[in-house]
Amino acid sequence: MSAVNSAGRPANGGINKTPMIIALVLSIVLVLAVLFGARVLLGPAGQQQIAMSGLPAPDAESAECAALLEDLPGEAFGHTRAEIMDPVPPGAAAWSTSDLERVTLRCGVDMPFQYTALANTVDVDGTTWLPVSDMTPGSSLETWYSVNRFPVVAITADDISTDSADNPVAPFSSAVDKLEKRDGQPFDAPLTGLSSAGTTCTSLFDALPRQLEVGGDDGTTYERIEEDRMQAAGYSDDAVAWDTPGLEPIVIRCGVEPSENYAAGAMLQQIDDIPWFEDTILASGTTSSTWYALGREIDIAVSLPQAASSSLITISGFIEDTVPAE
Repeated sequence: MSAVNSAGRPANGGINKTPMIIALVLSIVLVLAVLFGARVLLGPAGQQQIAMSGLPAPDAESAECAALLEDLPGEAFGHTRAEIMDPVPPGAAAWSTSDLERVTLRCGVDMPFQYTALANTVDVDGTTWLPVSDMTPGSSLETWYSVNRFPVVAITADDISTDSADNPVAPFSSAVDKLEKRDGQPFDAPLTGLSSAGTTCTSLFDALPRQLEVGGDDGTTYERIEEDRMQAAGYSDDAVAWDTPGLEPIVIRCGVEPSENYAAGAMLQQIDDIPWFEDTILASGTTSSTWYALGREIDIAVSLPQAASSSLITISGFIEDTVPAE
């Protein structure tokens, strides 16, 4: 055995290779550990693992949903089919590349409350879809519901995950098209269930604009809905409405009966000279609120999605100008 001097070199002047070998072995072990950890985290072939929470989906365990999950593609928008962590919600599937890029699908969900006779739907390859946008400021997240297929399918993604695709459901069309074609029953259009007092607001409706701008220069433009579409949704000449893709409409109905839920001492929102009463009971299950303008000779109700609540200021101005106070 060679002697080693105080500098860690063999006495014959050679280099002691033992520390180098140990370091090399440790490096190899570390690399293998990292690779093994990545395989556990991502699954085979780099497959992402993601968590999905359970949501109400009464038909998720149906044979139809099981068949749909088998038919879904292995790739969508450049993302591979992801492995869902336990507990796996029934009827769920996902595609992902990173924590910021994912597309999820749920089969067997309930029909969304936003699907009404006035809903703005989109037809893709024979399937009618209802896009519903996330109302969080700055969010591009959107869920598309198949409203004429059973069981109902919901596909959720944002612009980053779909590369701002115009049609975020295209990769799944062939699989969804195999489901039973059945027109869903829409919910009542906003305010159609209110009793009428038999009066109209011709001056107000004539003054209202064709477009409503919500949220300033970078906001959303709502377009006036044509009369024939209003009539098909169950309205008469006592209502006008505006809509924009992905959001519930803004609806004004004039000459309604006072709210049954209003009582003296109720909290009111004052906008200029008009006190407003928010009837949240009527808006249960939707993203909209129903507001009543008080103190006018004609009772007026307005249905507003939360994202368009600022438009109540604009509407108040037109009411003040055209509908006399009591």
